Amino acid sequence: MRSMVEGAAEQTTMRAPRKTIHRAQELRRVLSLPEALLWSRLRKRASGKPVFRRQHPIGPYVLDFYCAKARLAVELDGMGHDMGDRPQRDLRRDAWLKARGITVVRIPANDLTGRIDEAADAIVRMAAELL
Repeated sequence: MRSMVEGAAEQTTMRAPRKTIHRAQELRRVLSLPEALLWSRLRKRASGKPVFRRQHPIGPYVLDFYCAKARLAVELDGMGHDMGDRPQRDLRRDAWLKARGITVVRIPANDLTGRIDEAADAIVRMAAELL
């Protein structure tokens, strides 16, 4: 760990490589329908409510949604997350994030159909509890 300023609270650095930052920028332009619907709810910034980022680069990964203060990552998993080596890759990614103090919540994208508001409210409550 290193401090940003002498005497400041210590902070773990998890800077993303330039390649990951560019990938995150690309992904922000082409959100899936479930991501776009959830983002339309999470992006609202109200006083005292957790603030979320979309397609946030962190280390070698891009997180679908991230609340930095709560250290909460929300991942929407489409059908591709059940295929090939994807489940093992997701486990490695989750372990990497957990080792850095980040809580990961995975939500199957098809579970959001017709329940976007309910899901967004639950995510905001979870982030608020972690603050």
